[in-house]
Amino acid sequence: MPGHIQIDLAFILFLPAFCLVGALYWLYPRAPRDNMRRLADLAVLALAVIASISAMRWGFRSASGVGGNLWKQVLATLLAYGCFLAVLGVGALSRSFWLRRRRNIG
Repeated sequence: MPGHIQIDLAFILFLPAFCLVGALYWLYPRAPRDNMRRLADLAVLALAVIASISAMRWGFRSASGVGGNLWKQVLATLLAYGCFLAVLGVGALSRSFWLRRRRNIG
């Protein structure tokens, strides 16, 4: 298997899970949904993907290989998924505070 595909394998294998969690982040809460919120949600999702890919590549390259090539994939997958969820979690909390503040002002 070519080296660049092996490094990105963790992201490719978890892509359906990333899409599902990202769709849930995008869809809930349903209201209010204006252009500013769509733009902010899109920015958080893009940041989550970038952070996830960066963490995955770093994890794959920094794994010691004690457990063989499989350990590199496991570490890369754990870091990618963890970073994805962490960015979405911070984004969800920020969005919650932002929406609550908008509701109290308006």
